[in-house]
Amino acid sequence: MKRILSTLCLALTMCLPACDSADSIFSRLPAYFVMENVLQAPVLYTSLQSMGEFCTIRATGNKYEFASPTQKTPSYVNATQLSSMSGFYMGLSGFVVGLPHIPEMGQDYSRVVCYDLSCPNCYHNYNVTKRMTLREGGYIHCASCDRTYNLNDLGLITEGEAGKPLFRYRVSYAGHTLVINNR
Repeated sequence: MKRILSTLCLALTMCLPACDSADSIFSRLPAYFVMENVLQAPVLYTSLQSMGEFCTIRATGNKYEFASPTQKTPSYVNATQLSSMSGFYMGLSGFVVGLPHIPEMGQDYSRVVCYDLSCPNCYHNYNVTKRMTLREGGYIHCASCDRTYNLNDLGLITEGEAGKPLFRYRVSYAGHTLVINNR
């Protein structure tokens, strides 16, 4: 009996995923964006410096648009200014970046986070990208499925039907350089 129980426990252990918990919070979708001088885009700079502030990053024609509900005028950067870095991948619909006002569990201070601008539940359920609307206070809303996500709390759903949290990307911000790299 002990031998059967030991074999069963060993088999169950081997079925568990081999990745650590830090990797499981990040999406596997390709994303790559580099902005070497965020001061060029005041809306982006504000969201990276002010706790609880977030902005969207979208490619619009030959420009990148940085918009926030707390700032009336979006910032634009010409795509050719960023062309020295090739191979940009804007996720599914663009990015939402900012500095949460609540540090993640186990952290002493807040770090910049990045999520996809597309609703993960609409993408998962219907294989369509539905761009969401950024709201003040660190929330983003999908009009299609009527879910609201909290950007200050790991992209979890705060209103609407239960489902998946936002797609999250790896991001670093140091010396006025923002790098989103999920490759």
